[in-house]
Amino acid sequence: MRKNYGAKAMLYPMPALIIGSYDENGTPDAMNAAWGGISEETQISICVSEDHKTTKNILARGAFTVSVADSENVAQCDYVGIVSGNKEPEKIKKTGWTVLKSEFVDAPLFEELPMALECKLISYDEESCRLVGEIVNVCADERILNAEGKIDLEKFSPITYDPVHHTYRKLGEAVGQAFSDGLKLK
Repeated sequence: MRKNYGAKAMLYPMPALIIGSYDENGTPDAMNAAWGGISEETQISICVSEDHKTTKNILARGAFTVSVADSENVAQCDYVGIVSGNKEPEKIKKTGWTVLKSEFVDAPLFEELPMALECKLISYDEESCRLVGEIVNVCADERILNAEGKIDLEKFSPITYDPVHHTYRKLGEAVGQAFSDGLKLK
């Protein structure tokens, strides 16, 4: 038997995405967003309302970064989600994050967050709040790479957002091999 919850924003895992942008004065800003994901081979879609400082920045600059929140930065990632850049322009300073300028887009990277997508704005729909970006580069700090130069989840501990319990969860161990385990059922 199943329990019905009705129409709710519930999905597992739900990302904890940190969207970085620069304002009109070049001040870095970031916000935490959970409603987003890859929507095409080199595109990401995120639902962000137009009243966010980050949204205004992206529309003005045409670029943004999307860092993956990790367990080492839970407090800082939560902070940029609960404090508005409209009210606290120096919120990045309060996180203690080191700002790096992206080589590919006019947006900030945060050194402490080890993986990021660097994106150019494709479109924004005010009615649906859907922001679409072209991923022009993915970067990862060497500290989370394995010997083959690939991202290693044993070294990188990304977190997800639990929308039911309002908690962050660390991703766990590997339980199968994609594009392989299912072959047993052929």
